[in-house]
Amino acid sequence: MSGAWFEPLTTTGSTDHDSSVTLVEGSTFCLSTGAGNIVPGGTGGLFLRDLRILSQWLLEVEGERLEPLSHIQSDPFRATFVTMVRPRAGAHESTLVLVREREVGEGMRETIRVRSFSPEAVAVRLELHVGVDFADLFDVKLARTLTAHHHSQSTADPTTLEFRADRSEQATIVRVLVEDHEPGQVLRDLVPGRILWQVVVPPRGEWSTTLTIESVIHGVRLAPEAHDESRTESTASSRARLWREAAPALETPDDDLERTLRTSVADLGSLRIFDPDHPTRAIPAAGAPWFMALFGRDSLLTSWMALPLDPSLALGTVHALAEAQGSTEDPLTEEEPGRILHERRYGWSSGASRHGGEHLYFGSADATPLFVMLVGEMLRWGISSTELQEVLPAVDRALEWVSTYGDADGDGFVEYRRATDRGLRNQGWKDSFDGINFANGRLAEPPIALCEVQAYVYGAYLARAHLAREQGDDTTQERYSDLAADLKRRFNEAFWLPDLGWYAVALDGDKRPVDALASNMGHCLWTGIVDSDKAPAVVERLMSPEMFSGWGVRTLATSMGAYNPLGYHNGSVWPHDNSIIAAGMTRYGFTQEAQTIATGILDAAAAFGGRLPELFCGFDRSEYAAPVPFPTSCSPQAWAAASPLLLVRSLFRLEPSVSQGVVRIAPILPDRYLPLSLSNIVLGGGRVTLRSDGTVLDVIGLPDGVRLLTEAREPLTVLHDHEPAATSSIDGG
Repeated sequence: MSGAWFEPLTTTGSTDHDSSVTLVEGSTFCLSTGAGNIVPGGTGGLFLRDLRILSQWLLEVEGERLEPLSHIQSDPFRATFVTMVRPRAGAHESTLVLVREREVGEGMRETIRVRSFSPEAVAVRLELHVGVDFADLFDVKLARTLTAHHHSQSTADPTTLEFRADRSEQATIVRVLVEDHEPGQVLRDLVPGRILWQVVVPPRGEWSTTLTIESVIHGVRLAPEAHDESRTESTASSRARLWREAAPALETPDDDLERTLRTSVADLGSLRIFDPDHPTRAIPAAGAPWFMALFGRDSLLTSWMALPLDPSLALGTVHALAEAQGSTEDPLTEEEPGRILHERRYGWSSGASRHGGEHLYFGSADATPLFVMLVGEMLRWGISSTELQEVLPAVDRALEWVSTYGDADGDGFVEYRRATDRGLRNQGWKDSFDGINFANGRLAEPPIALCEVQAYVYGAYLARAHLAREQGDDTTQERYSDLAADLKRRFNEAFWLPDLGWYAVALDGDKRPVDALASNMGHCLWTGIVDSDKAPAVVERLMSPEMFSGWGVRTLATSMGAYNPLGYHNGSVWPHDNSIIAAGMTRYGFTQEAQTIATGILDAAAAFGGRLPELFCGFDRSEYAAPVPFPTSCSPQAWAAASPLLLVRSLFRLEPSVSQGVVRIAPILPDRYLPLSLSNIVLGGGRVTLRSDGTVLDVIGLPDGVRLLTEAREPLTVLHDHEPAATSSIDGG
C-alpha cells in the first residue's frame, strides 16, 4: 500500500451523547458533541488562547435536540455535522435535514443549513442557546466550580450578541455576529443568551445562516479569517494542503504501518501552532485538546522526532524557546537566568503574568539540556550553522544554567526542587506527584537528580562540543568533551546499582539511589551515557516480563511497590518513552530488542486505529487482545504522534551527520514491512528516498559531498547515487 501520510478523519453513526468531536487550529480548539452542540456544565466549549469563549452552543428545532447522522472532518480545523429533525407528530418520516458547517481559527465560523425534502413549504422554528463563562482552560479541565468572579453579561442588537467580562484593565469581549442568507423569509429575534429564527423553507428548498464568533482579549481583536470569494482556500486550508504535499510517502505491504504513519503526520500537522508575530514559524503544541500550547520538553522532543518530516518545526521551537528563555529569578514562575520554560499559557489562572497577558512557567529540569541537544542534532541533519547562529547565545546561557541553578549544590548533577507549593513537585517527564518512587513505593524527597536528566546533560555537552568543532573553536570543543567524559564516569559510579543490575531512577535529597526499576534508564541508552559493559544488563531488564508488556516497556516494573497498570507514570506504557528506548537500543547494537519494542508499539497503534494515544494501560498483552486505553489520555498528542517517525528511523538505523559529510544507514526492518520505500525525507536541504527489501538498500538523493556509511546484520547490496558506500559500524557505547 502506498500514499502520502495523510487521510481525512470521518466518523459516521455517532450520537449526540456518546461522541466527542475536537476541532483544532493553532491554539484554538472546539469540543462538541457528535451533533455539533456544546452542552453547558461539561468540558465542551470553544477555547481561544486558553480562555473558553463559548460554554454553550446548543441548537434546537421546535424545542427538540437534533438527531445526529454523521460528522465529517476533512481537516483538523473543519467539520460538517449532518443531523435530522425529528418527524412532527403524525408524520412517519422526517423531511428536514440540518447541516452545520464549522471552521475554527481565531474564533469560529458556522453556517447552518436547513434542507427540506417536502413538496410543501415548511415552517420551522430554530433556537440557538449561546453561553459564555470566560472560564480559564485549567478551571474547565479540572472541573472547578465556576463562580461569579467570572462575571459576564450579554446584550443584543439586531445582528449581534455581545458578552463582556471586566476582570482586568481591559474588558474581555465575545461577539456572535449573525448573517441570514434569505432575510425575506425569516423572523429573527436576538435576546441575551439566545437567537431565535422563524423560517419558512420553500418546497424542496434550503435556508441558511452564518454565525461568526470573534473576541477581544487583552485589547486585541481576534476573529476568523474574513470570507473572500476570490480566494480558493483559507490560510488554514493552505497550510494543511502544503503540509500534505510536503509529507514523506511510504510504500509497504503492511497496511497498518502505512495508516499509522499517515495518521501521525496528519496529527502533527494539526498540532502546529503559529506565532502571530512570526506567521511562518510553526511550533508543535503538546497535545489536543488541553495542551495546545508551547511546552519545553514536549515541543523539543517532538521536533527531534519529526526532523525527517519537517526540520522547520525544530527551528521554530528553538527560536521560540530562546526568545522566552529565563532572564531573572522569580519563585512564582520558577524562572531563572538561562532556564528553558516548561509551558507558555495565556489564560487568567495560569500563573504570574508577563507582558501581553502571557504566562510562563519554568518548572522543568530537562527542557534546558534538551534544548541544547536539539540544536546539536539540527546541525547533524543539515541545518546550516548560519541558521543556528542566532540561538547560540541561548545555548550557552542554557549551559550556564545547567552548571549553576541546575546544580545548586555543586555535586555535578542537575537536581530539582520546586520553589513554592504552586510548582510541580516532580520536574522531569514523569511529573505527576507520585512519579518518582523507591522500589518499596515510598516517594522520593527533593532535591531529586533524575537519571535521564543527567543523560540529557551529557548529550548537551556533546552537542556543544560538536557545535564548537563546526566553528573551529578547539578550546570550547575540548572543554565540553571533557565535561561529557567526566559526567559519564561519575554518573556510572553514582547511579549504577550492581546488586540489582539496573540504574537508579534518581538520587534523592540525601543522595540515596532511588532504586525502582523504571523505564527512565532507557533514555540513558539514547544519549550514550551508559557504560558499554552495563548496557546488556539494562536491555535485559527493560525487556524482562515485569517491564515489557508485549505492547511496550512499562514506566514501572510490575514487581515495584508503586506499580499500577492504571497509573499515569507508575505502570502505564508511553509510546514516546518506548521510541526513545528503542533508539537507545539500536545505538548499542541491540537490534532484535529494538525491533520487538517497535513492532509492539506499532501493533498498539494499529489497535487504536492508527493513532497512538499519549499513553495506555500497562496490562500484559497475554491478558487482553488489545491494549487497554488510559481514560484521560490526550489524543492526538504530539510526541505520541511523532513516535512512529522515530521508530521507523531506528529501524533504518538512520544517523545523519551532514555537517561532517556522512550519513549512516544500516536497516533492521522486520520482514513484515518489506519491501519498504520511504521517500521525500528532508535531509541537508534536499529530499532523500530510502528503499529496502532486506537484501538491497537503495539510497537516492543524498546531498552533494555527503557519503554513505553502512553496516548491516545480513549481507546487503547498497545502491545509491554517489560513490560506492563505505562500511562502518553505527553501534555506540
